[in-house]
Amino acid sequence: MIFTLHIWRQQDSKSDGYFELHEIDVEEGTSFLEMLDALNEQLIVAGKEAIAFDFDCREGVCGSCNLVINGTPHGKHRATTTCQQYMRDYADEKELWIEPWRATAFPIIKDLIVDRTAFEKIIQAGGYIDIRTGSAPEANTMPIAKQVADEAFDSATCIGCGACVAVCPNASATLFVAAKVSHLSSLPQGQMDNQRAKKMLIAMEGQGFGSCSNYRECERVCPKEISVSNITTMNKLLYQSS
Repeated sequence: MIFTLHIWRQQDSKSDGYFELHEIDVEEGTSFLEMLDALNEQLIVAGKEAIAFDFDCREGVCGSCNLVINGTPHGKHRATTTCQQYMRDYADEKELWIEPWRATAFPIIKDLIVDRTAFEKIIQAGGYIDIRTGSAPEANTMPIAKQVADEAFDSATCIGCGACVAVCPNASATLFVAAKVSHLSSLPQGQMDNQRAKKMLIAMEGQGFGSCSNYRECERVCPKEISVSNITTMNKLLYQSS
């Protein structure tokens, strides 16, 4: 399978970027990141600089494979990270445009790698439980309704990849914040902090993210299918804390 690639190259956040044209022939069973590996091997052999891109687990868990492929964060398949996609998925798209997340709060480090430290700053503002809980209790000491446990788990599956920011016209991180707030505030230990939503939203705005305008594109591209119902939950907690 022969693909024409337009790959974003940028030395750093202060430099001008551009799309660089490449062509590569790969097997249909090659994963998307393996394709980039193969391309880098060709560039290195040719004495050229390899393309910088981010990855870690390559199992859809870490969220670092933050690529926009033909205009869609993570690529064409829903509920799937970039590292879990294969070149056979693009058999009908022989020309691919590959670029990094586009958001002021995610400055480009180099080529396809962005700095997502802003998410960490939001977590530091309130994405944790700050009361002393002691050692792990017996499993049934603190009963939690199954519906509550399931909802908390669904919110906790957010991997903080930033696809919600990349697709949002406002570059908002509201879905990310809402997932963390809903997850922690659903459990007994987390309910002690009734200012969590306020603190994290203030931190979100301070990091340069936009506000939510209910486009719901964030829900569509989220690789873990985090529901926008988490935003409703967060807003309720925000109003209750006023």
